Amino acid sequence: MSFRIAQLPSGSLLQVVTTRADLSTAFRACAVLFVTVLTAMAAQVSIPLPFTPVPFTLHTLSVLLGGAALGARLGLASQVLYLAAGIAGLPVFAASPILPQGLARLLGPTGGYLMSYPFAAFITGALAERGFDRRYLTSVLAMTAGLVVIFTVGVAWMAWGAAPIGLDRALRAGLYPFIPADVLKVLLAAAVLPSAWRFLRQPSA
Repeated sequence: MSFRIAQLPSGSLLQVVTTRADLSTAFRACAVLFVTVLTAMAAQVSIPLPFTPVPFTLHTLSVLLGGAALGARLGLASQVLYLAAGIAGLPVFAASPILPQGLARLLGPTGGYLMSYPFAAFITGALAERGFDRRYLTSVLAMTAGLVVIFTVGVAWMAWGAAPIGLDRALRAGLYPFIPADVLKVLLAAAVLPSAWRFLRQPSA
């Protein structure tokens, strides 16, 4: 029996897979935990930059991919769990010679980016639940929406948060240098979910 996109039920990839395979709530919980751990691992790929307190990391990939795969609510939950682990003092945030671990990281210059992750995952997941992740171009749009949330909250926090530096400096330190790399990440990540949907449409025994 083969499946076409029109024949697949609506929802995120995880929602459809768990429904078709009759998988339990425990499986969904494990999927959320997996994305949380993946985000923590992506944070460890951290390259400090001399002109900004914001390091280059692979956070964006895990947040957007996780949100798209899990859906809105579970994507949000995975990032809330990630932040809770960091606030509890676990070394899940990006390693930095100048930024502390724990709650103080959220109050520092990069706190806005971290606090944006649940919202970015929710937005990307909500669009994925509406089928945006089933075609490459709409998958790019869904992940771009999540990326816009990350940059908006991150730059706003730098500009007007706990240690405000003003909008112009925040844009130069927290947005402009990262646009090329993050656009490339989105273009690459956006291909993952459509490929997974194509696999689901393959004939099954």
